[in-house]
Amino acid sequence: MTDAAQSHYRICPLCEACCGLELRTEGQRITSIRGFEADVLSAGYLCPKAVALKDLHEDPDRLRQPLIRRHGRNSPLEPASWDEAFALIAQRLPAVTAAHGRDALALVLGNPAAHKMGLLLYFARLLRAAGTRNFFSASTLDQMPKQLQSGLMFGHWLSLALPDIERTDYMLVIGANPVASNGSMWTVPDFRGKAKALRARGGKLVVIDPRRSETAEVADAHHFIRPGTDVFLLAAMVNTLFAEGLIRLGPAAPWLAGVDSVRDAVAGFTPEAVAGRCGIAADSIRQLARDLAAAPRACVYGRIGTCTQAYGTLVSWLIDLLNTLTGNLDQPGGVMFAQAPAFAANTVANTAGQPGVGRGVTTGRHHGRVSGAPEVFGELPIVQLAEEIETAGPGQVRALIVIAGNPVLSAPNGPRIAAALDQLEFMVSLDIYCNETARHADVILPGLSPLQESHYDVPFPQFSHRNQARYSAAVFAPPAGQPPEWQNLLRLTAILQGRGATADVLALDDELLADDLRRAGAAQPDAMLQALSAWSGPERLVDLALRNGPYGDKLGDPFGDQPDGMNLAKLAAAPGGIDLGPLQPRLPELLRTPSGRVELAPPLLLADLPRAWADLAAANGQPGQMLIIGRRDTRSNNSWMHNLPTLAKGPERCTLLVHPADAERLGLSDGGLARVSRGAASLQAPVVLSAAMMPGVVSLPHGWGHDLAGSRLGLASLRPGVNLNVLLDDGLIDPLSGNAVLSGVAVQVEAVAAVGA
Repeated sequence: MTDAAQSHYRICPLCEACCGLELRTEGQRITSIRGFEADVLSAGYLCPKAVALKDLHEDPDRLRQPLIRRHGRNSPLEPASWDEAFALIAQRLPAVTAAHGRDALALVLGNPAAHKMGLLLYFARLLRAAGTRNFFSASTLDQMPKQLQSGLMFGHWLSLALPDIERTDYMLVIGANPVASNGSMWTVPDFRGKAKALRARGGKLVVIDPRRSETAEVADAHHFIRPGTDVFLLAAMVNTLFAEGLIRLGPAAPWLAGVDSVRDAVAGFTPEAVAGRCGIAADSIRQLARDLAAAPRACVYGRIGTCTQAYGTLVSWLIDLLNTLTGNLDQPGGVMFAQAPAFAANTVANTAGQPGVGRGVTTGRHHGRVSGAPEVFGELPIVQLAEEIETAGPGQVRALIVIAGNPVLSAPNGPRIAAALDQLEFMVSLDIYCNETARHADVILPGLSPLQESHYDVPFPQFSHRNQARYSAAVFAPPAGQPPEWQNLLRLTAILQGRGATADVLALDDELLADDLRRAGAAQPDAMLQALSAWSGPERLVDLALRNGPYGDKLGDPFGDQPDGMNLAKLAAAPGGIDLGPLQPRLPELLRTPSGRVELAPPLLLADLPRAWADLAAANGQPGQMLIIGRRDTRSNNSWMHNLPTLAKGPERCTLLVHPADAERLGLSDGGLARVSRGAASLQAPVVLSAAMMPGVVSLPHGWGHDLAGSRLGLASLRPGVNLNVLLDDGLIDPLSGNAVLSGVAVQVEAVAAVGA
């Protein structure tokens, strides 16, 4: 590039909102970042995280070359060449699996991989080559209940019913804060603006949350709820719909199965039975159900708070029961299903055979070796990673590959995970930082800056509030000699296949794609490969997926029968993307259940309801206990964002929010220190008094704790904060999905005496 000023279109890779940006550069220098007005999804909106892309690109702590331990696990991490790093991997990693079997290797995938198409698209190749059952990801820290519930009801793990916010009249938000997140498993840039428009047209926004969050502040009404009791509230609302004759199934009625079974299952969950446990009056519970049923078009949305609890799968199910039983499933203004242009299992892979019928989903194809947790969507609960490393015997995990993940901070009982990582025989980390997890690795393979790679949102169009397709080219050329991450994954794949560290990864890429086409039964695989020849690597996979998607020019059978359809070349020529219109009704063709119907009463979920019923009568905790919840800030998403100056500046954010009445009772003062403990684990955090907290509940944000020796996050270490997950129990999970319990855990809170007091 020259030093002349240039403008670049870019999709922000820092959160699920995926906003379109306009970057201006002069040579290798970024001069400004602003929202791109012509972006078909975000229309010029951006949040502070987007501006921090400049900080990320220029961060001196971001790794630019591999680090290795040349002299064993106790030697320091030192800079190395790429050839030296891969040679060490080829020497050590196959030796572990040869001696102990393929299950001796585990793989961990972190959230940032979802924002890098090379990592996400080529990880599947690595996992297949590894052949291990020990796969863990961040999904069991935040979203697996929603995926399992959607799979059981609709037939696929990614068939998520999304709020149609731009056409709804009434929106109920529970355990989510989309003003801060701009959607989670729901891509909706500028939620605040859309909520304002909802209210301006006479609609209503209602929030249920233990904290009067940023979303609650812009709502028409907010109800406090005791953390972890969402299952009781929602079951009582479903009960009310049946008891008061408010059921209306709407146009989806012919495709619904199990209505009577649902009525019988929730019969005991009356508003009076649950009110004391939830902290919401019975009359208020009934009114919530009546208002939802009375609205012409309504939707219910829940996210992190509803998933990260002991009944996460049941809660996710009850949310979609409310959407369905009020006639709002698959209807404009209710909840609808996106039709993604590529990679969406509902619109591509699962359209083989008769539309509307499929195999459904299955769990428990294998189980964790130690605790016996069932596999869900190919994964085991990440909270059980440490025990799989610690526990001797056949299948013990002895080697680990971590890709863009930081479970030492993001998973419960991080100190146990850190200690377990030190017991490994060999560990590889693919990461842009030497973070709290990567510091344990024998080899760290750095990725490129996001601005040095092209970008297509692989998963998020499946969760988008509007159908669309967008692609952005790299802003800067990668450094000479540094391979892109997809090639690093292929080189690891080659090593695990026995081809060694010097295998031709481009030839391997061609070979694997040809195998994919043959397995898919392509009628003209050679012609398809030729048609894709303008692209390589992940772009070639994107082009293939777009062309065979619902809007594509079709490279399948019949070959090329939609010449005016979409391909990557057309998308690349459209800065700001291609608008594919609002969501449209998709029943019954979307369904992939064996019955071809929406399963409202999956046996797995009905069988779990008695657990909730038994818990309903349980005591509300011991005297003096408080319940702790997390929270999200617009300037923070993943733990590595605390190393970016634009986001790190300003007031301290790792603070404990406490209601003033609780503070007075506990002897806490605004700005003073509180000790929060659970059993032998404890931490200290500064107190902020906040009437936004429900009495009896405190809040501490997730992702902090940057004071661990060996991590190399210079700015983050200046204000390290404390790690909420130190207090959480890695034995607490939702038994259906394996998701960690991160919310509503009972803790003790006490004042820390000032020094010299």
